[in-house]
Amino acid sequence: MAWPIAEVARMSGVTARTLRHYDEIGLLPPARIGSNGHRYYEERELLRLQQILVLRALGLGLSEIGRVLAAQVDELEALRGHHRRLLAERDRLDALAGTVSRTITELEQSRKDGRPMTSINRPENLFEGVEPAQYGESLRAFPELAGDIERRTSAMSEAETEAGHRKRTAQMIRLAELLAAGTPADAVPAQAEIDAQYRALAELRAVSAQEYRAIGRACVDNEQWRAAYETIAPGLAEYQRDAIEAYAASRMS
Repeated sequence: MAWPIAEVARMSGVTARTLRHYDEIGLLPPARIGSNGHRYYEERELLRLQQILVLRALGLGLSEIGRVLAAQVDELEALRGHHRRLLAERDRLDALAGTVSRTITELEQSRKDGRPMTSINRPENLFEGVEPAQYGESLRAFPELAGDIERRTSAMSEAETEAGHRKRTAQMIRLAELLAAGTPADAVPAQAEIDAQYRALAELRAVSAQEYRAIGRACVDNEQWRAAYETIAPGLAEYQRDAIEAYAASRMS
């Protein structure tokens, strides 16, 4: 059985324009093209589209997806591998969501009682499920920057890496509080947080205004980064991006 491109777009939620783009770059050619010029897809193409969408959800770019699919020998085994990665990502997000949920509950109770948060007795509980952001995929336009940062971070000890995780998560939570309070992204409190982030990044490698803006955009454009921000607070990814853009315009231009 063959399905026309419009039907595949409806079933998958992927636009016909995107399907045509996948064909143009060789990622998902249709099974055939009719005499009317319309693309038609069969079961094999639908399975391939499913894999593409799964890998996109896992944060891979189109070029990386192409390499993964080209290296596949057995589709069933490939799907099993994708399934394992999806389950691992689900568990990570469940853990992160649980951590944020507990923090919300404790903050509400501590403000009501006027007492410190319970988890402060074991502050490591604040960071369960939180993982460091990876720069490589999101900064492909700046491979030298991404490479330098990855090399520096890979040389860190486990204790240094864990401390970095905690510091970044604390920064995200402080920004979320400013967002919830209605503080503009270019206001002094938000810019102070961004300045602290920039200085921490600059310790790894000097960053230009253009590069820092790219990092800000990656907070929204990279699916994994965005998911991490949005788990903490809806709209936080855009808030971080806008705050970085304001910082770069006012302090780095």
